[in-house]
Amino acid sequence: MSKFKVSVILPVINETFSLQKTVEIIIQNSKEDISEIIIVVSKEKTTHDSLSLINNLQTNKYPNIIKTYFQNLPYIGGAIQKGFAISTGSHIVMMASDLETDPNDVKKLIDLSKLNPSSIITANRWIKGGSFKKYNLIKFYLNFLFQLMLRSIFLTKLSDMTYGFRIFPSNLVKQIKWQELKHPFLLETILKPLLMKVNIIEIPSKWEARLEGTSQNSFFENFRYIKTALNIRLFWKNKQDAK
Repeated sequence: MSKFKVSVILPVINETFSLQKTVEIIIQNSKEDISEIIIVVSKEKTTHDSLSLINNLQTNKYPNIIKTYFQNLPYIGGAIQKGFAISTGSHIVMMASDLETDPNDVKKLIDLSKLNPSSIITANRWIKGGSFKKYNLIKFYLNFLFQLMLRSIFLTKLSDMTYGFRIFPSNLVKQIKWQELKHPFLLETILKPLLMKVNIIEIPSKWEARLEGTSQNSFFENFRYIKTALNIRLFWKNKQDAK
């Protein structure tokens, strides 16, 4: 296998100090394993303050690590798909730039991925050691019920399939034809590999509500996850749908 190097994908819309803290922690903890941090921005939605900070990070602080690209397709799924396509590392970390995904856990994902290079390592808020902080109470219970439904439909022991904080082998994500563009894309990135019999390992992670900006995922948008799950389970055939 080629040398283990990681590409980290960070979609950015309105994050500033949380983005900077995310980047600094990742580099401080795992610089030797990081080949690039790919920041993906939107021409229409990414704020001036965010773009200014990104320019400073790329130009003045981390010119050899930070790379910035405009997404071609809309929404979070389009941003991450852009990162998947252009990444150069042997492995890819998918996460947020708003501190709702704990950047301190990136090192844990990387270390476990080194030991299991063909597996997906995914963060889990439900298992022992994981937690939610300031999570909408209704969403909390709906999430729990949805995880139970997914476990039954997909016959799996995984228990946090909607949390988009994972490390993948690059060759895996580059061979799958992705369909979702909005937040259900995060679910798609675990369900399709699951049907492909890819080994998936969970680690505990602590989720905390963002301190700046606003989420691009509305409450009612969460119900689209059900449609995505059913479509993948009933209609997706990985051999036919692969690139």
